[in-house]
Amino acid sequence: METRSNHILVGSVVLALLAAVIIFLVWISQAGGNRDKHYDIFFAEAVDGLAKGSAVTFSGVPVGQVESISLQPQTPELVRVRIAVGHDTPVIAGTTASVNGVGFTGVSQIQLAPPNRQQQTGHVDIACPDEPSPKCPYGVPVIPTKAGGLAAVLNSAPELLNKVTTLTERLTDLLSDKNQNSIAAILANVKVISKNLADRSDEIAATLADARVAIRQAGDAADHFSKLADTSNDILAHDARPMIADLRKTIQSAQASMANLDATIAEAKPGIHTFSTRTMPEAGQLIHDLQQTSEALRSVSERLDREGIRGVVGGQKLPDYRPGKQKR
Repeated sequence: METRSNHILVGSVVLALLAAVIIFLVWISQAGGNRDKHYDIFFAEAVDGLAKGSAVTFSGVPVGQVESISLQPQTPELVRVRIAVGHDTPVIAGTTASVNGVGFTGVSQIQLAPPNRQQQTGHVDIACPDEPSPKCPYGVPVIPTKAGGLAAVLNSAPELLNKVTTLTERLTDLLSDKNQNSIAAILANVKVISKNLADRSDEIAATLADARVAIRQAGDAADHFSKLADTSNDILAHDARPMIADLRKTIQSAQASMANLDATIAEAKPGIHTFSTRTMPEAGQLIHDLQQTSEALRSVSERLDREGIRGVVGGQKLPDYRPGKQKR
């Protein structure tokens, strides 16, 4: 009976120890798992070279790995990638994810990039709300994607091929036979012009020397003109301005004199009218009488000179009488 009790006691202790070990292992596993942060990334392009366990880097620094890759039955154009990163990885709002190739091995990895300074709204980690939300369809936060690396090149490949094709067609048109002949003619003309320039190098050098002299003379002339302008400014400042002031005063005096003259003429207008209508005719008659008097005096003076006082006092001399001659 005692032996059986000992076996039960030992079994109980062993079971308790096993339970404690199991609980400790579960606690360790949960504690280790809780230190990683999980995120989902939905890629709309192919994820060639990416597999479970592929590296996850943040700005080139390894921070975690890919946990799973799966397709979405409802949205087959999207590929869901679940990643786990260290708890101290600064996955904040604005962080983006892309698939980048590693060298030429064909292996790819997830590259996380922080937001730029313009997009930063504060150091806020990406997290799911307490209530279910479309932003966390599988219970973990979603990191937005951006095209990068090989995926960006592959996505832009059709457009790049179109541009290369267009460029090739334009080069073909440019290098047609007609254009080649034109280019050859242009090159021949350039060769002839170069030869002519080489032959006339001495003349060109002389022309350049004359141009230098002309430029130097133009500079001297500009200096003289500047000095003349300064002298003219001094003359205007010291001599012309007082002269202009005196001229203004003279003009003002002349304007006052003209005003006085206008007033005098206005006052003399009645007298001038009377002089022109009455005095002038009387003066004309007086001048006419004076002319007649002058003619009479001239006649008397001539008679005095010719006949003496008799020509003025005596009568007119009669002709001598001769008998025997009668006028019938």
